[in-house]
Amino acid sequence: MDTILEISNLSKNFGSVQALKNVSLKIKEKEFYGLLGPNGAGKTTTINIISTVLEPDTGNVFINNFNLKKDPVKCKKSIGVVPQEIALYNEFSAYENLMFWGGLYDISTNELKTRIDETLNLLGLKDRGHDKIKSYSGGMKRRINIAAALLHSPKILLMDEPTVGIDPQSRNLIFDVLAILHEKGITIIYTTHYMEEAERLCDRIGIIDHGEIIAEGTLDELRLSHNADESIIFTFSNLSDVKLNQVEEKFHNNIMGSNENSITFSTKNSNKDMPLIISGLGETGLEISNIEIQRANLETIFLNLTGRKLRD
Repeated sequence: MDTILEISNLSKNFGSVQALKNVSLKIKEKEFYGLLGPNGAGKTTTINIISTVLEPDTGNVFINNFNLKKDPVKCKKSIGVVPQEIALYNEFSAYENLMFWGGLYDISTNELKTRIDETLNLLGLKDRGHDKIKSYSGGMKRRINIAAALLHSPKILLMDEPTVGIDPQSRNLIFDVLAILHEKGITIIYTTHYMEEAERLCDRIGIIDHGEIIAEGTLDELRLSHNADESIIFTFSNLSDVKLNQVEEKFHNNIMGSNENSITFSTKNSNKDMPLIISGLGETGLEISNIEIQRANLETIFLNLTGRKLRD
């Protein structure tokens, strides 16, 4: 697939704060790309530069083969933006809001009405389309924000923390809609500090921290390249304090934790280490009733990279 968005050496300062430090990314057509990082890492600044809200201090952005500095209008036609803040008029209905935002693009009135009906239906709000936005829940407002970004049929959808502060029903509906859009071939760039969202949704993930991309790849690639630990949880039918002490003496460097009937081991390679652990446990007389392997997640990877948790 061809590259549809390329960012090279983006830097942005706000006074003495360096929000972005030479950020470079290449995102392919039809890709679902997650930009994961803690609050203040530079995610929103990156989105705001791509969507022309901010100008970078240095660097270039190419959208659908157009240079953002030279052809901003052509670039804007290719992108739909779902901002972190709700961008709707409370005294207007959803339909009126969408007529206003859609009217900013070169779309005929009849075509716009058709697209509004389609997007309201897609986002499960067709029956509430003529209600005022002030009567909507936070999750419903988020969905209308997404609808507004889709009206001009963009090739790229930029989504900045679109599920912050919303109810589980709206979150799951948004996930379902994103799956449909991804299937249709829209390139999606999704910022989040929720690890489980990035793991669930994204083809590829960039981890940003203190304005720098510190890792990038599929979840499996990130696991491999950063040597992230896996966990093996052994549950026993006869664990006692005495036997736990014996296990800790044998495996003190590999034990992550324990409770009344289980012990969790850390390993770089569960296939290689599990037989050794089972053999050692057998020597203590422990009877294993269950074994569970938990693969490294993005929290583990971020901890390995930075020495701190994602939300610290």
